[in-house]
Amino acid sequence: MQMLTENLPVLLPLMVIQIILMATALISLARTKQTRGPKWMWVLLIIFVNTLGPVAYFIFGRSEEG
Repeated sequence: MQMLTENLPVLLPLMVIQIILMATALISLARTKQTRGPKWMWVLLIIFVNTLGPVAYFIFGRSEEG
């Protein structure tokens, strides 16, 4: 328990950044008409592949048209 309280000042900002990144990616996905690949696949990647899922969506998933 002591280890958790010692690391909390480092972990808490990282968790907040992760949640903001995930929410931003999901909102962007919902507003986008066209993606590279099915939307359900991007939802799964964004939610279950922590930081890399949202980053992959922003780099590879968004279509340049939509």
